Amino acid sequence: MGDSASNPLSGLFAERAVLTVSALTERIKRSLESGFRDLEVQGEVSNFKIHQASGHWYFTLKDSAAQIKAAFFTQFNRLLRFELENGLEVRIRGRLGVYNQRGEYQLLVDTIVPVQTGALQLAFEQMRRRLEAEGLFAQARKRRLPL
Repeated sequence: MGDSASNPLSGLFAERAVLTVSALTERIKRSLESGFRDLEVQGEVSNFKIHQASGHWYFTLKDSAAQIKAAFFTQFNRLLRFELENGLEVRIRGRLGVYNQRGEYQLLVDTIVPVQTGALQLAFEQMRRRLEAEGLFAQARKRRLPL
């Protein structure tokens, strides 16, 4: 029962080298990271989260037919002049990276630019909304200018 003549599937693995999961993932990583070094990708931000300990930002970039995970590390995101938020349409410059421990690929972001509104305009609008929510533009707070 157990000999190779009676089992036609036993010969399938005899001819091939067997990879470990780590070795396969490393090969995929080298291939993807070398082939997708300088990308510009446009889409909508969703599932935006800030990792409290590291300050890294994680989100999904999506369009109507697909999505990809993205990571925006602290050394780059601290230079951004506006706040990233869900629903914002952006253009990203970055590269593909593979996170070996999960076997997942993601966009590693270097810069982000809002698509329809300039970065300074968006920063201004976000600050105005924040100050308005604090009540700083309320009529009751307004005073007459001193003579």
